[in-house]
Amino acid sequence: MKIFKPTFLLFLYLFLSVKAFAFTDPNHVDDFDFSAFETISTTVKFSPDGKTMFVIGVSSDTLRQYSLGTAFDLSSSPTLEQSKIITLVQSAPQDIEFNSDGTILYIIGTVGDDIDQWTLSSPYDIGSVSETESSKNINIGGDPRGLKFSNDGKKLFIVHQISGAIGRVDEYTLTTPYDLDTITPTPTNELTLSYSGIGGRRQGINFSSDGYKLFITNSATDSSDPEKSKNLIREYSLQSPFNISNPTNNGDFQPSYAEKFRLTGLTFNNDGSKMFHTDFSNHKVYEYTLSCGFGVKTCTDPTNDKDDVASAESQSEAAKKLIQHTTYPVLNRMEWLRRNSNRVNLTNQNIKFQFSNEILNSLTEELIPLYFSNNNSSEINQNSNWSFWSEGTISIGKIGNTSSSSSKDINTSAITFGADKRSEDNIMRGIALRFGSDDVDVGDLGSALDMNSFSLTFYESKPRGGDRFTDHLLGLSFINSDLLNNSGSISTNGERYGEQLYGSLSLRDTFSKNKFNFTPKIKINYGITHFGEYTETGAAGLNLKFDDQYIGNFTSSIGASLDNTYELKIGSLIPYFDFEYYADMSPSSQQKFSYESNGSAYTFKNINNATHNIIGGIGFDLISNNGLTLMTKYTRDQAKKSKNDNFVIALDYKNSQKSLYSMSFQDSLAKLSHNKELDNFQINLDSHYELFNKDPDYGLFIKLSNKN
Repeated sequence: MKIFKPTFLLFLYLFLSVKAFAFTDPNHVDDFDFSAFETISTTVKFSPDGKTMFVIGVSSDTLRQYSLGTAFDLSSSPTLEQSKIITLVQSAPQDIEFNSDGTILYIIGTVGDDIDQWTLSSPYDIGSVSETESSKNINIGGDPRGLKFSNDGKKLFIVHQISGAIGRVDEYTLTTPYDLDTITPTPTNELTLSYSGIGGRRQGINFSSDGYKLFITNSATDSSDPEKSKNLIREYSLQSPFNISNPTNNGDFQPSYAEKFRLTGLTFNNDGSKMFHTDFSNHKVYEYTLSCGFGVKTCTDPTNDKDDVASAESQSEAAKKLIQHTTYPVLNRMEWLRRNSNRVNLTNQNIKFQFSNEILNSLTEELIPLYFSNNNSSEINQNSNWSFWSEGTISIGKIGNTSSSSSKDINTSAITFGADKRSEDNIMRGIALRFGSDDVDVGDLGSALDMNSFSLTFYESKPRGGDRFTDHLLGLSFINSDLLNNSGSISTNGERYGEQLYGSLSLRDTFSKNKFNFTPKIKINYGITHFGEYTETGAAGLNLKFDDQYIGNFTSSIGASLDNTYELKIGSLIPYFDFEYYADMSPSSQQKFSYESNGSAYTFKNINNATHNIIGGIGFDLISNNGLTLMTKYTRDQAKKSKNDNFVIALDYKNSQKSLYSMSFQDSLAKLSHNKELDNFQINLDSHYELFNKDPDYGLFIKLSNKN
């Protein structure tokens, strides 16, 4: 394969199966009778580990703490550990809350219409609660029945009973999280709860962990008349997390028990796979399983969650950026070679590759020798004249939020090692290895994408007469991604593998006058990425299963570069400036996924990151007389709602005839050897570095021997 011609045709066929929608109503699985201690319960809450349960009631104004043998499992025989009578502080207590670390307790009550606060000496342990006074007290007014903080503690929600058919939820803001002294006196938002034809009290309040769902309980006052007085849980969908303006009523769930009951407080386990409520009449806590996380009436639709949408987009964006970031170092190298073809000589280097992966070994054993041979039968000589180069890149970027997705902060770092040699017909052929890491932070809740990639690229720069060149490259990447989907108080994790084929074609011509060069160029990037299926772990009710995904990439660009040469005492300095406009014309992709718990299916449609970007770059080449060559470059990639700043540094070293460098790779272990003859001595310097370990393994060995 003497001449490299990257021409291929890609066919995609994806069989799409239809999954059945399997939502079911909450399933009552157990209950716990605490009538020996409390006869009129108003709420139930748990510690985050599910091993401690708190129940409060108005029969004796007492807060009780129970231990559970199994987390969030009422069948594990809850045991009463301690009680606190708070009549002197809070009469007719209705609901309790904790701050994020369980060191502050809040209790709301209807006698006095206020909230009391205690500081706990141990998290989620009421042993230090004073029965005679609280550390803080604020009046909230309006017959309050329940309270709930947002995940960050900067919002407080109070549900009030107004009349038999009317209730209200007030949303307050706090300047300092969980600090009642900083609460805004008047509500930021108000939600009127109208239950036409239904009596009772609006009693309990809760949210899904991501804040996109609101739940309100209705406690019937006359259970003998089920048509006018119903015990139910109403579910609302919110347009943005913990914002009660313009909610959507998803409907009501009405439990069905043999005995008459009055539903009061409501809570969930961490991932929303279980629901619990108290019974004002029968002195019980009831436990349910849900078919999907926080699915009382509907499963949460992830396609309406801006962080979930942004997470899906970030994978598509990262795949496309990988092609761009992988091709740029190779194109930089080819431009550098032509820009400095008359100023530097190629170095004598050795480069060897050894991988445990069978595919990579096949490429190194079959394609690489064939690619660099002067005929189709000869093998590459380990001591042939190669030029060895390396380039390090750091990229910092940001994509702003949209009406459907959250913002993304992107950090990319990579190192590229390459080797190339010139043939007799002045065609430059080379190979490059890139090890890259992309870190994308999504939204404000902590969702993230960490993507590691390994890329192998074949490239060729071919003269077309004069100073006109055609640059080709074709490569393959292997991708490993760790995904974190944080929904507020709970998160899920996933690991995903992928492969990518990519190519690039660049045409450029140089017009020179004295030492000033003007080089217009056009370029096309193309490729396809396959991401395999994966299933999230970490939250049974929220885990999602993602199908395979294919992402196409096609971009075209036009630009130019300017450079000039200045001769210095230490060598040559060549500053240059790049300008490029590119259009992303990639086809849209889609991602099908479903809840693992019940198979409810969804699709992120029209995932398309097509943009029109302007890229400006500035840098310089420094070619020293002692053989060291330095190339640095800064580029800004700017689009309408996104930007990327890239910092590049590349090194090349021309060694003497009595000096030899050797570069080898074994999986992710890079080894560099330098052998040098000095007078009658042989100096051997060997080093190794593990590229992707969290705690990198590296070493340096020096050997000095007499040649004689």
